[in-house]
Amino acid sequence: MRRAKIVCTLGPASSTPERIGELIEAGMNVARLNFSHGDHEGHAKMLHTIRSEAERRGKPVAILLDLQGPKIRTGRFKDGAVELSKGQEFTITTDTEVLGDETQVSTTYPGLVGDVKVGDQILLDDGYLALAVTEVRDHAVKTVVVTGGTLKNNKGINLPHVEVSAPALSEKDRADLAFGVRMGVDYIALSFVRTPECVREARRLATVEGDHIPIIAKIEKPQALDRIEAIVDEADGVMVARGDLGVELGPEKVPLVQKELIELTNAKGKVVITATQMLESMIQNPRPTRAEASDVANAVLDGSDALMLSGETAAGDHPTEAVRTMARIITEVEQSAYYRRQLERPELALQVSANAIAHGAAMAARSMHCRIIVTVTESGGSARLLSEYRPEAHVIALTTSETTYRRLALNWGVTPILTSPAATINEVIECTETVLRERNLAGAGDHVVITAAMPVGAGETTNMLKLHRMP
Repeated sequence: MRRAKIVCTLGPASSTPERIGELIEAGMNVARLNFSHGDHEGHAKMLHTIRSEAERRGKPVAILLDLQGPKIRTGRFKDGAVELSKGQEFTITTDTEVLGDETQVSTTYPGLVGDVKVGDQILLDDGYLALAVTEVRDHAVKTVVVTGGTLKNNKGINLPHVEVSAPALSEKDRADLAFGVRMGVDYIALSFVRTPECVREARRLATVEGDHIPIIAKIEKPQALDRIEAIVDEADGVMVARGDLGVELGPEKVPLVQKELIELTNAKGKVVITATQMLESMIQNPRPTRAEASDVANAVLDGSDALMLSGETAAGDHPTEAVRTMARIITEVEQSAYYRRQLERPELALQVSANAIAHGAAMAARSMHCRIIVTVTESGGSARLLSEYRPEAHVIALTTSETTYRRLALNWGVTPILTSPAATINEVIECTETVLRERNLAGAGDHVVITAAMPVGAGETTNMLKLHRMP
């Protein structure tokens, strides 16, 4: 069983039930819906299709709603594009009625004139074009082109080292988040997080009847790195979004930032997803480059809980093969002795009894050479704690909650299984034996570690650990 999980972005190349079913069979654990594109009607249809195809196959698939966030873009051009040359003057106006030409273009962000100052750098189209600010007026920013090229409609604007004043959640984000809550999505990805307050605001909106949808903070801005520990503490997980981060920091800084972010998030026991351009060439090609294979492998070795495919599955020519390829690379790494030596995590703080039980279960499984740890969980908390310790044994999470069943699809090393309620410890053991036999996970004489909350059904935290020999 593969431990690191795969997140797939769905789009035009992966919108049919047949294709979504293929992606699930190939190894998709989490389906990402990118709310920078599409409408609620289309996303609702996609969500129902994912749930239907996952249920048909008896496999848990979590749904990640990725909010657009305060993405700053250019407007449109009269002719669809212009050619900018080094040294020429070029104006960005906040008048959205302006159709662009070789002298100016509009922007979707009215706060641009208040955020930038003379000398600031403005990057366009993922950093392929660069401008330097020469003058700031009431409704326009005058610049000179530093790096020229072709600029097309609706391209992204990045403002490295500028403290952007845009709110963390736009009106569109709020409407999209409310839609996600109604539809019961499993995770919310919050774009362009800059402060822990951004996460707190999203959490407030994503809380329903005391239960909040887990928030994944996307780290895309240099400003987030200045407050990263507080952001990780506040969020349920982190996405290392290497695209915008690389544009604003520079590509040479991304590898070390990736490693540091993963290390910090691991140490705090939170989920971390590594994303962007992992198998980029597979958008067109049926095979990855050797550098891409190495990138995927290193993200696993760094300690990622999950790896994400973007354009490869959303708009590529080979979406299913991209998932299969990523799954093969992950599996190859996880079978290596080099990887297994890095699994132990003794440094995690033992804060509550459930954490002590999780640590004890991981250690017991290791000393007894158990291949399986079974945890009975309603909220998923005990399974997530076990995942944080990176045990060599596979974690089987037995739950009666469909929400928990889906959400645990993201967690490293956890295989969630939907079961009927157990009223006593004997029923827990009987259920464990049945599940493990049916799935050929353990046989007669094998030892397995079982954790649960006692008394069963009383709402206690996990407080029982049992070493059980299969009859």
